[in-house]
Amino acid sequence: MTKKPRVVIVGAGFGGLAVAKKLSGADVDVVLIDRRNHHLFQPLLYQVATADLSPAEIAWPIRSMFSRVKNVSVFMGEVTGLDLPGKQIIAGDRRVDYDYLVLATGARTSYFGHDEWEKSAPGLKTIAEATEIRKNLLLAFERAENTDDPEARRRYLNFIVVGGGPTGVEMAGAIAELAKQALSHDFRRIDPRDARIILAEGGPKLLAAFPDDLSDYTRRSLESLGVEVRTGQSVSDISKAGARIGDEFIPSANVIWGAGVTVEHLGTWTGAETDRGGRIKTKPDMSLPEHPDVFVIGDAAHVAWRDGLTVPGIAPAAKQQGAYVGRRIRDHLAGRATPAFHYRHAGNLATIGRHRAVIDLNGFKLRGWLAWWFWGLAHIYFLIGLRAPSLVMIQWVWSYVFRKKGARLITGRISPEEDGTASQPVD
Repeated sequence: MTKKPRVVIVGAGFGGLAVAKKLSGADVDVVLIDRRNHHLFQPLLYQVATADLSPAEIAWPIRSMFSRVKNVSVFMGEVTGLDLPGKQIIAGDRRVDYDYLVLATGARTSYFGHDEWEKSAPGLKTIAEATEIRKNLLLAFERAENTDDPEARRRYLNFIVVGGGPTGVEMAGAIAELAKQALSHDFRRIDPRDARIILAEGGPKLLAAFPDDLSDYTRRSLESLGVEVRTGQSVSDISKAGARIGDEFIPSANVIWGAGVTVEHLGTWTGAETDRGGRIKTKPDMSLPEHPDVFVIGDAAHVAWRDGLTVPGIAPAAKQQGAYVGRRIRDHLAGRATPAFHYRHAGNLATIGRHRAVIDLNGFKLRGWLAWWFWGLAHIYFLIGLRAPSLVMIQWVWSYVFRKKGARLITGRISPEEDGTASQPVD
């Protein structure tokens, strides 16, 4: 019997799953490796962080996706290195041989050389981070309710979001709605509507990839929700006490980071050229220079696009790259030529709050409630599985009609500082 070629895919994000699906049923053995047992729909993580959705509504077990696909197996483990000459990936004390390798490792939050800020300003890349942010947001209102110290109460009710891209805009809008609508009648000693939400962006405008008119609309919409927008002001310091924005230090118990990403390890493991964010500069067929059997896709890849730009690190791009690489491997095994990868940009989407969003579909622009419904339907379309989209739709309708947050749970360990034991007793 002839041994089938083995395709190893590192990472079960949008790109990695697209490769595996393209190779489903092909005459190859596919090994899909991820350090977690679930695929995560990252674009909706902010809704977990702000208590709109539960984690299970945006995550799906990887094994269940391929339980009926005989040529795809799943290996839960963390890749710690590569042996390119030996054609092996290294996962701790294990080595896995490959004939074709696809690196879809994604990216992690970048603090631009200030990694010490991570302890005080969590990013939003994993379920653990989202539920931690949710805990801290909800605890802030509880601690504010319990204290008689005006300065401590003000610190608890100051919320700072760093980064004016889609993640920052969506987080700021969602926190504003949580404070000023969903929680507005739940407390007796404080008024959650007194919360101060600051969105800090070092660049000249929000949503830099969008046209100026949609960026301006986004700013006005956030300000109408009560968000204080600061553009052209960089964050120079972050600690447990708060953050310095421009020349002002703002006390805050909740600083959330949404300002950048970086790719770890791949440059060191492969020896390939990377950009400043650690992304591998690939060839036009998504392969690694000097290694035609190794491909890099998704957030980990630096792919030339148009007008000096690179392909953006968004879900549709990763899915297109994954489908292309799957087809490229099939063609190579069949002896067929494959043209270079061509990215088809559908447009940019961002939600601002309830019935507010902005959409730029390559020049066709939408804003307001119609854009919000379009944004919602587009995200449901991309959700993995059959059960998750219906659950998310039901949850969104519930929140939209009744203005209730369905997942307002404080979970995880609460330290003495977090549970307010240092506060004054309540009369």
